[in-house]
Amino acid sequence: MQQVQPPARLARQFELATTRVTIEGRHYDLLRPRSVDELISEEDFAIDERIPYWADCWPAGRVLAERIARNAGYDRSLLELGCGIGLVSIVAQQTGYRALATDYYGDALAFAAANAERNGIRHLDTRLVDWRRPPDDLGTFDVVAGADVLYERPHAAQIAAVIDRALAPGGMGLISDPQRRTAPAIVDECAAYGLVARQVDCVPTLDAGAATGVAVFEVRRR
Repeated sequence: MQQVQPPARLARQFELATTRVTIEGRHYDLLRPRSVDELISEEDFAIDERIPYWADCWPAGRVLAERIARNAGYDRSLLELGCGIGLVSIVAQQTGYRALATDYYGDALAFAAANAERNGIRHLDTRLVDWRRPPDDLGTFDVVAGADVLYERPHAAQIAAVIDRALAPGGMGLISDPQRRTAPAIVDECAAYGLVARQVDCVPTLDAGAATGVAVFEVRRR
């Protein structure tokens, strides 16, 4: 793996750490802010209850990346909702997808782009997107993916709406979640758009050394 120095802006703005992740036998070296807690902003939270979960590599992201890595992209397109530090989009790009990494934190996109370069990707497309108000020109994609995007009950409706809008004919949505009680609501919310969502897996994994599981949902058009 090539050693790429962190971009100067990230090194100035953040105290940096790295996470090493292995996906389908391939190692990924990911830059991240050292502490999520230090990034919490009362101003951001007051506006729309933002908490910087983007700044770590969570089990649901690793599980989703594994699933995508097992299905070659063959130049298909993939939209990632809430890309964080970029693991899922990076794996997708290296698996043959044309990935678009989106997040509503600009800093997340900067880390995703830096991590792409760090892991041998010359260019990763990124875009600032708030899935509650997706842009009219977002386009459609063969795969719409999101890890840890069902934090609260209203998020299921918002994610279902984005999938309906962004999913190309014959495409598939892939959503992973660490078995939150609110996550199954994605099934009913997708049904309201004529989409069929179902849980296809529950992957055992570890989070901070504790055994847990990650649910994986597939979404398709009827």
